[in-house]
Amino acid sequence: MPSSKTPANASSQFLKRQAASLLLYQSVLHNDVGQAFIHTLQTLSKGEAEQTACLVAYGSWFKILAAHGESWQDYLIRQILQDDNPFTQQVQRVALQDLHPALVMAAKQDLRALYHLYQCSAEQLSRWVQKASQLELQPVSWSLETVKPTFLHQQSDWTESIEELATYYRQHGTGLFAQYHALRWQSGQLVGIARPDPIELTQLVGYESQQATLVKNTEFLLAGYPALHVLLYGSRGSGKSSLVKGLLQKYKHQGLRLIEVAKSDLKELAMIVEQLRDVPQRFIIFVDDLSFEEDDDAFKALKVVLEGSVTARPPNVVVYATSNRRHLVREFFADRPRPSDNDEIHAWDTLQEKLSFSDRFGLTLTFEPANQDTYLNIVYHLAQQADIHLPQNDLKSRAIQWATRHNGRSGRSARQFVDFLSADLGIHPVNDKL
Repeated sequence: MPSSKTPANASSQFLKRQAASLLLYQSVLHNDVGQAFIHTLQTLSKGEAEQTACLVAYGSWFKILAAHGESWQDYLIRQILQDDNPFTQQVQRVALQDLHPALVMAAKQDLRALYHLYQCSAEQLSRWVQKASQLELQPVSWSLETVKPTFLHQQSDWTESIEELATYYRQHGTGLFAQYHALRWQSGQLVGIARPDPIELTQLVGYESQQATLVKNTEFLLAGYPALHVLLYGSRGSGKSSLVKGLLQKYKHQGLRLIEVAKSDLKELAMIVEQLRDVPQRFIIFVDDLSFEEDDDAFKALKVVLEGSVTARPPNVVVYATSNRRHLVREFFADRPRPSDNDEIHAWDTLQEKLSFSDRFGLTLTFEPANQDTYLNIVYHLAQQADIHLPQNDLKSRAIQWATRHNGRSGRSARQFVDFLSADLGIHPVNDKL
């Protein structure tokens, strides 16, 4: 390290150079925590001339770290594990030994530099700030104990961890796909969903054969075999959407990602699919409550993805759509061909194209309306999971009464009933009325 007025000044200048030397992992520090850290180093390297600025910079860094609820070390490692750069992208698809040597060397250089930043503890930074600002008391340091240490926490030379790092990227992905398991297409880009629906397949009963078929098709996708696009159609409240969401909870650690696309955004579906083509994760594009009007651009876009085009279909993407309609394109009596000079000559062909659109999905799973036995089985199952202990006859009569007075017999109605009953019994344990 070069000499300077104080050890703190020299050390901060050294760390600034390490941060500036990054070739691939620059975005690790291009965030609020990283920029606040760099700004603190910059004020420290200026010595006594920036006493007040040093305190302000350190205070900003402390506040941002506290807001994230992580130590500096944990935050830095999380950014490294999620970083999206040429090395992390390529090592997911190509063996480490087959990458360009310069790319591997650059990654190692960056890991060496980042390790120096990692070694700068919050306690050390606080002592430097105290000296530089000539405070009597040392500023409080923000440090938390690591709850789940990673291989990087346990390694003193990160360049020796590059094999483990490559394996991690292949298993967990990078960028948005490492940070989020569920995403949505919004305003022309993918946006992560921080708190996806936690529904699990074990919570869903009543349509076991449909669930088994969908699970099997999803496992084909994860294993790299051809998987089919799926249409789930049937009565409202039967759990079609919950079944798709439940797949994510079961398979998210095996590389499955769920991307929610609104019907209004289906015209951009080809663009979405192309972004996913060369990514090692497996994707379900989820379209809920699907139906179309005539001449709908979304209809044409989805048709291209389902049927294929000159561009090969990516093997890591399937479409799972739900609908309350078997025929997804609305048909009117006026659509039916009648002899007229202005009618389309092959009008029946056009009509059949509309009616057969759902056939373009490789699998169609039908969800019939729940009968009373199915409805009650769902209620009993959910009540057991909610730890509701009522005599079965009492639970049965309450459930039937709920279905009669409210939304009829369905999985959704059963869930609403059990949620209401659980809250009611929690507040009024002896209350036997709904």
